[in-house]
Amino acid sequence: MSVEPVEPVESVSAENFAREGLAVLHRVTESARDDVTRAAGLIADCVRADGVVQAFGTGHSQALVLELAGRAGGLVPTNRLSIADLVLYGGDAPRVLDDPLLERSPGVAARLYDLAAPRPQDLFVVISNSGVNNVIVEMALHAKERGHRILALTSLSHTRAVPAGHSSGKKLADIADVVLDNAAPPGDALLELPGGGSVCALSTLTGVMLVQMTVAETAAQLLATGDRPPVYVSANVPGGFEGNLELERRYAGRIRRTAS
Repeated sequence: MSVEPVEPVESVSAENFAREGLAVLHRVTESARDDVTRAAGLIADCVRADGVVQAFGTGHSQALVLELAGRAGGLVPTNRLSIADLVLYGGDAPRVLDDPLLERSPGVAARLYDLAAPRPQDLFVVISNSGVNNVIVEMALHAKERGHRILALTSLSHTRAVPAGHSSGKKLADIADVVLDNAAPPGDALLELPGGGSVCALSTLTGVMLVQMTVAETAAQLLATGDRPPVYVSANVPGGFEGNLELERRYAGRIRRTAS
């Protein structure tokens, strides 16, 4: 279900962003309840099946990948996929990451998929505000064709306003089993500047809310069936680091925890 489109606000101020941003958050939390329940069902099923949540995004969507994969209060069986994996795990020279067209290059997602070596029960969470970048659509298609279920976090308003960038003509929302709509306007920025342009992106704010709502609902669904959610404790509390290592051993070789 899509959220009512957000209209850019003409007056630029901290107060206007706070007021309008909070209003959008309220609409998202009300409108997304059913979709969050369905999204949590995908993750809970994955966890029960001893699967790993494979999270992928590019650009600023990586912030939401970090929100889902490997943070305190989050689920342990989560793995962060990144284009940087081509260098970190694939042996490519660091200079390949300087290519501004890398995200549009065919075959990149397939390589990232192979480097992660996911199991059939793994779930893919693909995050993109526009939902049309080549590597994003390619990852969703590649995983879908191999039997994985797909959870998308995107802006339906943005994706409907732009043409498809992948040769299939598909967008991320077309491929996903469940879509969480972050309600960001086309271009993401909320406040219009005099003379054109906009400022203050919205998608991270609403995206974090959707991610954490989904994590909470996943925990609730696991508890309802007598399953203990495997959750990280902050490494900065006594025993947290050691306890996390113990939980991670169950998924050894399947989840990556890099410093960056």
